[in-house]
Amino acid sequence: MIAIGIESSADKLGVGIMTDTGEILANERITYTPPFGQGIHPREASESHAKNLPRLIQTALAKSQLTKDQIDLVAFTQGQGMGPCLRIGAVAARTLSISWRKPLVGVNHQVAHIEIGRQIGDIQDPVVLYVSGGNTQVIAYSEKRYRVFGETLDIPIGNGLDTFGRECGIDAEKIPMGLKIEQLAAQSTNYIPLPYIVKGMDVSFSGISTAAIKKFKEGAKIEDVCYSLQETAFAMLVEVVERALSHTHKEEILACGGVASNARLKEMLKAMADEHNAKFVGLPAATAIDNGAMIAWTGILNYKHDLSTPLDKSQVDQHWRIEDCEVPWKEK
Repeated sequence: MIAIGIESSADKLGVGIMTDTGEILANERITYTPPFGQGIHPREASESHAKNLPRLIQTALAKSQLTKDQIDLVAFTQGQGMGPCLRIGAVAARTLSISWRKPLVGVNHQVAHIEIGRQIGDIQDPVVLYVSGGNTQVIAYSEKRYRVFGETLDIPIGNGLDTFGRECGIDAEKIPMGLKIEQLAAQSTNYIPLPYIVKGMDVSFSGISTAAIKKFKEGAKIEDVCYSLQETAFAMLVEVVERALSHTHKEEILACGGVASNARLKEMLKAMADEHNAKFVGLPAATAIDNGAMIAWTGILNYKHDLSTPLDKSQVDQHWRIEDCEVPWKEK
């Protein structure tokens, strides 16, 4: 079986093609970049997706060396995400499903991140740290569902990093803001104290982001502030992941989402995992960041367990929580 997957939940637009044996035949992506100093505007991002999606589908088919007749399944991100962006992918997926006469499967964005990580990392039952621009959650499988053991109380870590970078005038037009901050942080070892906010299994990033901006505006070097922001925020994440690992008695850790491509975060998680004799998997950027391959793969898992999506139930749900998703393949 071969599936095409469309990911359009936020600023990343992805089209991926995968086989049911786990082979990635294509994984193409275009990122909407807002004007300098501004955040993502959902309507403008969706307009960019609408403009680029037809070409990206053709590019993915050409990369896979397949025709539409060789595609068996059309999958798309049904939620969570930005409503206008999600709707572009959903409309395109419905169109392909009808015109190509292929089954349609709506996929949960968070589940897709986990499943592509389990497939690529060859792991079975991990504690998951899902960190991105729109999400910060500690997730693990329990009682037939993926459960959230901890999450941000305010803004996601990726949002916090983006806000800090914009307010400090960091130019990230050509590369993601998180990567730019990572590069600046690598140029310093001078730690500036910042708020460390962990409440049980939950974390908070709005205060640390505001404090970091204040430090910079008071004259601290940008490299020092980036270093301190990363070290503090990542230590908070490692703490709650370690607590979840001890609570669940699992033996694997997976980091996924765009922020999980950060080398320093993976280094800290790996050190903690080694202390607990646990296996750590950190994904490469191509599959850690939002991508179409993860949607295609999770679409296959859903379809093989009778979870296809009728057209009249294919509306997007931007608030679709991971706990509300069936994952029958995990039961087996």
